[in-house]
Amino acid sequence: MSGLDSVKSLLVLRKLTRAIADTARAQLTEYLNTLTPLLQPQGILGDYIQGAQKETTLKSDQAFSFSNLSLDITPLDYVHVAQTEGGPRKITVRSPLTWTLTYGSFAPNRLQEVLDQKLRGDELQRYILSYIILSVVLKYRPGVTQMLEGLHFPVTTTTSSEFGELPVTRIGIGISTVRPSDAVVVESAELTGMDAFEEVVNVDEIGRLPDPFKERLLDLAKRHAPEFV
Repeated sequence: MSGLDSVKSLLVLRKLTRAIADTARAQLTEYLNTLTPLLQPQGILGDYIQGAQKETTLKSDQAFSFSNLSLDITPLDYVHVAQTEGGPRKITVRSPLTWTLTYGSFAPNRLQEVLDQKLRGDELQRYILSYIILSVVLKYRPGVTQMLEGLHFPVTTTTSSEFGELPVTRIGIGISTVRPSDAVVVESAELTGMDAFEEVVNVDEIGRLPDPFKERLLDLAKRHAPEFV
């Protein structure tokens, strides 16, 4: 994608990116609010989410007391080491069209705070369980992920360097964002006075946004009536 060789052109693309991100986030939030009842832990784990055994301890009950949870999305941030004449420089980069999906109040920045405080008790256990439970619930609700993908919000499960092997659920809009050269990133950081940068949308991909259902129907048409396609 061209247009990333100067801060001036970057500003235009950033304005477009933020408009897309605001629209996508608002739409995604509406979808998630509607789907929240389907992604409650009790629907998959049943009584085990509260501790079915009467002899379970109070701490166990507290650790598994996940009920009536909302869903939250947090933009994906990562650290990029830009190479400059003065040496390497750490820049916090945001991918504005990719979000981490979590149960409410368990956002990744809060988990990072818990880890930084070296809390190893019930609080950390609750955060770890919330991420694991969400990945399990989504695994056993394939209809939800298929629906979101059909609405152009594909869901993936991955890991991150910050949280080791902990499953992290991500959701985006099927359009990538890009980071320009280190020179442009650093120049932008200098102008804002912060070691932060926001990726911009890959405009070329907007017109190629896939439609999974349309593609499935076309595939059926090609197999059953190729002479009409």
